[in-house]
Amino acid sequence: MKTDSEIINTGFESIFSTLGMVDAERFIMLIKRDKFDYTEWQKNLWPNETVESLSSKAQRAWENP
Repeated sequence: MKTDSEIINTGFESIFSTLGMVDAERFIMLIKRDKFDYTEWQKNLWPNETVESLSSKAQRAWENP
């Protein structure tokens, strides 16, 4: 299991490598400003989907990029 520090570092590395410096900083600012609640966001992300339906969609996406 990773430590909290390792997770934070990996997250920052991912954000900065994907978005670049300016947009990554902007993303962090937006998250902090909006009081973003990841857990609540996840609860409402796919309200009409089951684990099975999401798994099927993920498998199809993996097989047909």
